[in-house]
Amino acid sequence: MSNKPDPERLRELEMRLKQAKGEVKEDDTSDAAYNQASFAWQMVIELTVGLLIGFGIGYGLDALFGTKPIFMVLFIMLGFAAGMKVMLSTAAQMQKKAEEAQDAQTAAEEEG
Repeated sequence: MSNKPDPERLRELEMRLKQAKGEVKEDDTSDAAYNQASFAWQMVIELTVGLLIGFGIGYGLDALFGTKPIFMVLFIMLGFAAGMKVMLSTAAQMQKKAEEAQDAQTAAEEEG
């Protein structure tokens, strides 16, 4: 055994002491980052699916009626609009959840 203190163990001990005293709260950054990334991917997928469905319907109608780009362009634009609408509603849900979490945190801080 050496007489030198291990700085890593000392830092861990200090953190545990601060947590026991209630001076430091544990960070939940991993969950928050995961939720934000999953919402971002969900919004990208919603927009992409809207475009793909619009393309499929437009291409099918063009093939059926023999008009090449008219319905495809029209339904791609409609798919984009639908994808944007769904994406914005998802963003509104995310904002609402963030506000509810903030309100709950504020209420908990006022009580404690």
